[in-house]
Formats: sequence, structure tokens, C-alpha cells
Amino acid sequence: MATQGIAGSKESDISSVLTQRLASVLPKDVTFKIYHLSTPPTKTSSLYSAPPNSRPDRTYRESHFLTVSIRTPSKQDASELLEVLVFAIEILIYSTAYDTTFFVSKADSTGYLHLLNLPKGTPSPIRDISATFLQHLVEQHQRENIRSIVSLFARAQDQYLFPGSIEYSGKHVLDDRGLVRWWCRVLDPLIEQTETSNNLRKSQWDSVKGFLIVPGQDNYETRSYLPARAKAQTTQSSWTIGHPLRQISRHADDVPPRCLVPHYPDDPKARFLDELDDEIGRGKDDSNGQWKSVRNIDQFWEMMAYRQECSAGRLVGFIWIVFTPTSRHNHGDLVIGSSQTSTLADDSQELNSSFSSIPDATPAISTPTTSFPSSNPAQQSPPKRSDILSVIKEPSQLSKTSAQRKKKKLSGRIIPRQPRIKTENKNYLLERPESTAYYTWKPEGRGQIIVDETDYHRINELLLRLDFADLDLASSSSKRWINEVRSGAGSMGDTWGQLVTGTKVTEITNKSSAAGVTTLNVGLVRKKRKSSTDEPHEPTPAAVTIPQVNVLGAGMIRKKVKN
Repeated sequence: MATQGIAGSKESDISSVLTQRLASVLPKDVTFKIYHLSTPPTKTSSLYSAPPNSRPDRTYRESHFLTVSIRTPSKQDASELLEVLVFAIEILIYSTAYDTTFFVSKADSTGYLHLLNLPKGTPSPIRDISATFLQHLVEQHQRENIRSIVSLFARAQDQYLFPGSIEYSGKHVLDDRGLVRWWCRVLDPLIEQTETSNNLRKSQWDSVKGFLIVPGQDNYETRSYLPARAKAQTTQSSWTIGHPLRQISRHADDVPPRCLVPHYPDDPKARFLDELDDEIGRGKDDSNGQWKSVRNIDQFWEMMAYRQECSAGRLVGFIWIVFTPTSRHNHGDLVIGSSQTSTLADDSQELNSSFSSIPDATPAISTPTTSFPSSNPAQQSPPKRSDILSVIKEPSQLSKTSAQRKKKKLSGRIIPRQPRIKTENKNYLLERPESTAYYTWKPEGRGQIIVDETDYHRINELLLRLDFADLDLASSSSKRWINEVRSGAGSMGDTWGQLVTGTKVTEITNKSSAAGVTTLNVGLVRKKRKSSTDEPHEPTPAAVTIPQVNVLGAGMIRKKVKN
């Protein structure tokens, strides 16, 4: 699946960028093993529904899957070290000509991290790995004047990626409220590091803000989930209680609310979105794209509080981190306004797609017409109907000439065609541009092994069929999954799994010494009063005696007079 020779050394240099960043945040002299799997940018369906009389944005998706393992002594033989997976996270990257969205799809742990016996007070390596991996992907997929968005929903569950891990006693599962707080602390360094970098050097991010909304809770209750750093900010807080769906949308404010809500996989609001879309009629009169029960985006979030996933004792937190660049394209020039111009744009896109298959076509045809407006005002004016019809005739003429060439009768001596000898294993997944108008695919932002979408889903399905109930089962399941990925990777399998030794020195405060004897002030100390003979003593309680039976005298008994 992979190219020989150069690919091996190149991939090792590429993946070292991530390992160096992870080493700087992991505890000193503690060794982990990192496995990073990814897919190339692949065309997928749009995250947002298109407004009426317009087409959805062309969208590309990358899938990234990161797993972390440790080595721990076996219970039977202490000299034998077992490798076991302790953490996994999946991030889906959606790229368009207007923005890049990083959706945290799943994250789970097995509970075997405590076998490292880290000192008490050491920061959680899982939290540092998650924040560093997200920061790495955001930087490697950053494009000039293009906004980036990190999005996730926090919903507590026993196990997401490691079946049977809930049966292990060492796994600690957070509740809904604890999980929302945990993810806010994970994502807060993305904001804090950008704020500190702006003071040191000029950053291309104009602002980085976090957004949190918990359906069914007011602003005061929701603010309790924010990190302590955000609560201490009084003037300009880096976190906002609410959602940024209007802010990150490239459409006008009067579009239907269904055009503002993204459709992520296995997302609570996406399931509600599908139910509301059934209310939209299919006739010409109902083509405005409006729901019948929900009229605006604020009402959508109010109704989310009554969903089964967000009520009946359950709680779901929706979190966004929005990276706004210093200068952005004016959406007024990029977005097509009226229905007539949108129809013309659709025709031009069809022509572009038809000409892309012609070998002599210019490369500029494949770029989106709405992403890069021409500086010439004459070129920005909408094309005339006659010009479009004249252009439409050209593909038919080309098809006729190509058909005439195919009908040419062959004659003469038959020359046998020499077979093509396969001299190397070539990975055709790598044969795609690193940068286009819709995405950027830097080598530093790729995984150690690159597979297509089919193999990626097969690898994830294998992980969901294994067992992590105890240490022996988890070790054998981890070994099987790691070897299965390596066996189908070709020469890329040489870089599958890289050791990372932490270099971060953490100051651990001794809580036992801090919780010593508390010395009171002299004025607060009172002496015990001495008992004196003048004071009456309280009577001692009498001994408890068994109650006796009362016997009546003979004179008190009277016989009943007979009638």
C-alpha cells in the first residue's frame, strides 16, 4: 500500500512533529506509544443544508484516529511486559472553501493508566494528549484567511471505543456534569496558548473564543462548568454562554434555521434535525425550507431541552472553539444572493465539472467561482443567457469529434502490447494535491499510516469487536488490533507506533503536609470551667427497674348484682 524507500524516512520525519509536541506535555521519564491513523481528504456530503434555490458547499473530510498504549508487568510474570491500549480519540475534519471544522467524534479510555503508578497530583496525561493532538491538527490544517472551528458534544457513557472496559474496576467514568467540565478544561489551553502567543509574536488569529450551551440549564448554571481561569475574567471573557451558529454561518441571517445547524454523525442535535426535516413539504409552495414547529434557531435550542437525551436526569453539553482569522473574505462578495444569480452559478458549476474531464482544460476551472472573486468588475458581472447557451454547445461538439475518432477502422500489422511490469508497491492515496481551494493536506498533519475510508471503517469495527474487561484480555486485544493495522500498511507499517518519553517536570504539592495541625488564635481558645462544690450537681438518672404487677385488695373488688 505504500511506496518503498523514500516513504519510510519521510513518514518518520513527519510523525516526529507530533511526538515532540506530546513529549513536552507528558510526565518526565514516563514512556508511551503513539499510534496515529488517518485518511486522505475525501469528498463527502455537506455539513449544512443549503438554502432554497442553491447548492450545498463542496466538502472534504479527513478522519484521524489516535491511540495511546503503555507497557505494564504481567500478573503471572513480573519480568514480562504487556502492551495495553489506555486511550483513543477520533477527530473528523470537514473542509470547505470557507471554513475548516474539527469535530471530536469519540474519545474513550480503558482505565489501565493507573498501572503506571504516577505520583498523586500529576496532571492527567489523557487531558494533555487530547489538547495537544487537537492543537496540532488545527495548526497543520490552518489556511490563510479561513476560519477554524473545534466542535464536540459531551455526553457521558460507560464505553465508546473499548468494549468490556467498564467491567474493569480501575476505570473511572465521569457523570454528565463532570464530563462537560473535563472537556472545557481540555479545550481551554487552545484559547490560552493563542492569547499568550499574541503577546509574544503576531498571530494570524484575530480572536479565539469558546462557546458552551447546555440545553435545559440557565446561564448561571452553565457558567459553573467553565474553567476557573474563565470565571476569574471580568472584562472580556474568553468563554461565552451560548452558541456561535449564526456567527460561523456564511449565509445571511434570514436563511431557514436548518441551514445553521451542522449535521455531524451520531449527534443529538443532528437526530432532532432529521425529525424536523420531515415537516418540510415537497411541493412548490413549501420550498422555503422552513420548519412548521420550530421557527428560529433559539427555539431549536429550547426544544432540545425536552429531548430524551437532554432530559430525564441526562445532560449534554455542546462546546465550540472558534478561531477567527485577522482578515477574512467578505461573504457579501462570496455568497450568491438572488435566486437568478444562484441558478447561473449552478449552471457554471455544471460546466466546470464537465470541462474538468477534458485533458486540454485549464486548471482554473476546477477552483470554485465563489471563493476567489476577480479583481476586474467586468468579470464579476453575471454572464448573459446567450453566452451560457453558446458554452453549453461546446461539449456536444467535442463529444461528436471524439466519437468520430473512435469509429476509425484499424488496419495493418498487429503489434503486441508489452505487459507493464510492477516493480514497486505504490500508494495511490498519496497522489493528490497538498493544497487546494477546499482543503490543505500537509505531510506533517497526516497519520503514520494512511488508509482509505473503507479500510478505516473496517479497522474501527475490529476495535469495537474486541474485549478489554481485564488486563490479559486487554493486552491480547491490543496486540491483535495493532498487528492487524500494521499487516495491511505495507512499508508504512515500519512507522506504525512511535515511543514518546515525557520531558515535562511537574511540581507535585504534598497535600498531607498542607493538611496538618491548624493553630488557633489565642483569643479563640477558652479554658474549661472547673466544677465547684457550690454548684448543684445534676441528678443522676435512677436505675431502670422492672415494672411490678399491681395487686388490688380484696375490699376493692365488688361483685355484680344479679337481677
